[in-house]
Amino acid sequence: MGAAVPPRLLSIVALALMGWFDWIPVPPDARPPSVVFAYDVRIPMRDGATLSADVYRPDTNQKVPVILVRTPYDNGVAAQVAAGKWWAARGYAYVVQDVRGRGESDGEFYPLVHEAEDGDDTIRWCGTQAWSNGKVGMTGSSYLGWTQLYPAGMKNPSLAALFTIVAPPDPYRNFPMQLGVLSPPTVSWLVNTAGRTLQDISEHDLASVYQTLPLRDMDEKLGRHIKAWKDWVDHPTLDDYWKQQAFQERMLGATVPVYHVSGWYDDVLVGTLENYVALATRAKDMAERERQWLLIGPWGHGVNRSTRMGAIDFGTDAVIDLNGLQLRWFDHWLKGIDNGIEREPHVKLFMMGENQWRTEREFPMARTVATKYYLHSNGRANSLFGDGTLSMSAPTTDEPVDRFRYDPMNPVPFITEPDFHQIGGPDDYQAVERRDDVLVYTTDAVAAPVEVCGLLRATLYAASSARDTDWTMKLLDVHPSGFAQRLNDGIVRARFRKGYDREVLLTPGSVEAYELDLWGTCTRLASGHRLRVEVSSSAFPKFDRNLNTGGPLGKESSGGVANQTIYHDRAHPSHIVIPRLPMN
Repeated sequence: MGAAVPPRLLSIVALALMGWFDWIPVPPDARPPSVVFAYDVRIPMRDGATLSADVYRPDTNQKVPVILVRTPYDNGVAAQVAAGKWWAARGYAYVVQDVRGRGESDGEFYPLVHEAEDGDDTIRWCGTQAWSNGKVGMTGSSYLGWTQLYPAGMKNPSLAALFTIVAPPDPYRNFPMQLGVLSPPTVSWLVNTAGRTLQDISEHDLASVYQTLPLRDMDEKLGRHIKAWKDWVDHPTLDDYWKQQAFQERMLGATVPVYHVSGWYDDVLVGTLENYVALATRAKDMAERERQWLLIGPWGHGVNRSTRMGAIDFGTDAVIDLNGLQLRWFDHWLKGIDNGIEREPHVKLFMMGENQWRTEREFPMARTVATKYYLHSNGRANSLFGDGTLSMSAPTTDEPVDRFRYDPMNPVPFITEPDFHQIGGPDDYQAVERRDDVLVYTTDAVAAPVEVCGLLRATLYAASSARDTDWTMKLLDVHPSGFAQRLNDGIVRARFRKGYDREVLLTPGSVEAYELDLWGTCTRLASGHRLRVEVSSSAFPKFDRNLNTGGPLGKESSGGVANQTIYHDRAHPSHIVIPRLPMN
């Protein structure tokens, strides 16, 4: 087994794997000959608070542009120091700030609520220093992507460019709340970031913690009483609490070029997809629509780290010079260097399976063919050994329904490490598919390669014996060996089927249409591969368990079994829409 790893080191390694540090360049030449250091520089906010920043800049009398990073993960870690030296060596001031309530900054940390105004104040400060040329660029991943996007809508004249990596969308949209469904691992993130320094949680049995009922008490199982967690549980609908924390609509008024970066297995991928599409097609400034770039690789939340993810090797091209790309990006927008980056294709996508990069003019690609794949069976699609099939042929008869029993005390497992750093990947679901509460629908093996690349949507016709329940769907690439590789998945909570601003409980036994968003994927199925869809009512612990009672979400300690029925006949053609690319 080897020597034990100290818990503190585990936390640092975990943060690196999560991807918060993946954007920080640490090349061999990270020590420039002369850098001016300034630690704990107090930057004033509009409400009188001061936030702490470390500043690294070249020892020169010339004014230089600024790279700003705002983080809840400690601005003084070694990786930040290396990044500061690297940027200073290339003619930039690097300002890395602890967000409000973290590290040496004033105030109390409450996720997101201060990031727009605090970010705007910090950008203004960076743009008006004697050593600044007035142009500020921002970079960072995950929460550090949020700290870029929140102030961007405020149109600060000093903000010149963003490089957002794995930035989540509005918090109700995905993290921490996925359209009314909480993800239990987010509580481990809250506990990790509670207080002023990172809290090691490696001693806790997280898998056991996630079993906690009521859900609202889960933070206390990790030794904390966290107001944000209680608030998230107490606001299951899209109400003013969440609307006040939203940024995506405000971003449409931004006037800053953005490079959006993510991975096909990033668990907040939807943020990158939606932010790019919205700004490239709906930004109020027409020029702004032309200043959006998108790059999605074969990565998880920690981008560009390895050619492998789980059991899948994506080939030698899977890792790119992301540091060099950022440098060219900021050299152009902050220094005015004509290095050609503005003339490069706006969309770069990694085609998994083929394991090659593709360049495109837009996303989703106009040439994709939205192809419906319909669910079929003779009434026994339960498990990998059932009779479920998936095909482009719509049902022409009154096919028998499929039924399964959903017990929230024995939910369908979602394959993932227990903490928040990476939620799922290209995992093999063969073992999970042996369960009778998983319906499995599979195509014939393809005779020639098929390319799927774009957004995934599905319509499911279903009924439940319960007053509320969940419906889950997963798309998989089944290899000739039987390896069932997850591509992506989605969930819908029945009480929100009429809209997320209200709760409408079910009439038991009533057939309803449910729309599921599986985000997107991009893969090439080689000959002999098959597409597969799984349907169930849970994916735990990625999503919290619906207790089926129709009672107050997150506040009950017990639930009941739901008897579920899936329809796929002429009147109820359950299907998934697959974005296929024409093959030459």
